[in-house]
Amino acid sequence: MLASKATKRQRASERSRASLRNFIERLPYEIQNKILSYLDAGTLICISHVSKTFYQLANDEVLRRNIYKRQLMKKAMKMVGEMLEMTTLESQDQPSGYWKLSYLKALSAWNQSEHSILTSTPLAVIQRELVKNVCFIILHSRHVTWELTVMDKSKKEATYDLAWFQFFETSMVLCWNGSLWPDLDQISTIRLHGVRRVALACPGLKVPGWRSLMDVVDMERAIKNMQDFGQDHHVELKLVKSDMVVGLWKEQGSVAFVTFTLHLYRLLERSTQGSSLSPHVEPMVQAPFDDIDHDYGLHGYQLHIALHSTEYEIMSGSFPELFCRRDEICNGHIQLIAVHDSRLSQHVALSGNVTLPWRCEALRGEVKNGCIMILTLLNEGDKPFWCVSSPVATKHLEKPYSLYYAAQHFQIHYQDSEGQVLMKFGQMDPQEPFFLVSLVVYLTTDKVNKHFQQEF
Repeated sequence: MLASKATKRQRASERSRASLRNFIERLPYEIQNKILSYLDAGTLICISHVSKTFYQLANDEVLRRNIYKRQLMKKAMKMVGEMLEMTTLESQDQPSGYWKLSYLKALSAWNQSEHSILTSTPLAVIQRELVKNVCFIILHSRHVTWELTVMDKSKKEATYDLAWFQFFETSMVLCWNGSLWPDLDQISTIRLHGVRRVALACPGLKVPGWRSLMDVVDMERAIKNMQDFGQDHHVELKLVKSDMVVGLWKEQGSVAFVTFTLHLYRLLERSTQGSSLSPHVEPMVQAPFDDIDHDYGLHGYQLHIALHSTEYEIMSGSFPELFCRRDEICNGHIQLIAVHDSRLSQHVALSGNVTLPWRCEALRGEVKNGCIMILTLLNEGDKPFWCVSSPVATKHLEKPYSLYYAAQHFQIHYQDSEGQVLMKFGQMDPQEPFFLVSLVVYLTTDKVNKHFQQEF
């Protein structure tokens, strides 16, 4: 008797569900889509197995994109307590299944570690369009900004607020205008601080906050070694150090602006976790020694490199599985070839001119033959091994580097204590874009030996 009643109830429930399913399937598409828009991603996956109609509805691209935005925005708001404006996710021109796959990938990244947005592997996280927005929200929801403190030779200090900033795929550019600055030769030191302000009900009131020292520049020493970076009708640029440029008015010689280029890797920690007198120090983690693989430290590298101006991206590329043979180690450097000149399929076209636009109050200009290079090299454990964010200048090559690109050639060469980057570019025709035709990264053996506990 009880079994009979249970069976009747089960049949009634099935008839009710079938009736509801038939009713929904007879509705106009717009109403069907509206009903399903109230469901979460997990429920959509379940109902996609009910029928062909429900499968098509559950995988609608517009519906999936809205769920991607809505549910990941909740996670971002939970993390930072602010509204996430998904301006970069509005593109309609995406292949079928794009938003469903994007949702699953991004959700996986969030679940692994919400804190990993700025602290874990940059190549695995920063490439996503969402991350640039999240970086912005994290920093500004925590009332993080950046200040320059300038001390002149008479020990007088002045603090300057940030004039503007620009986020890119793996970096950001900070700029301070110098309308009331001392002359360059009168500056003793410049200190860069990340500042975390206290939130007040009066937003116009400037209050003290936690100051994290990020950089100290001894200008008296730096001026002796700074390099000419380029000029236009109004300003000339001076490369003070690898990530710092000073713009000088050509007529007066006074400071027009100062820019810093910061890599996004651990930017939050560097901006908030130091003190006013000392920067945040990242713990040094050595790779475990591998006594089986005698070439441990020579393979498994991943490179992500981007060139951009202060306003737009010029080029971006990722190159996995880079390696170096023992017989290729030369002059204390390990050579990693990412783009080979003879492999045309590897060549990358530039999407814009290699220039550095600048703006200072009401004036704007553009310095040619220079851009900003952002490099992220990961070791075989997918951990950041070498990060670079620096303005770089181009050098015209008189002799053709490649017969295939017979019009013009130029190169970019960057070097610091940890390694070098050599990029060569060619143009097939004066009216055609330039292509990256060769890219080689050189790491010092000292850096590799110290990290992998090897001797090469």
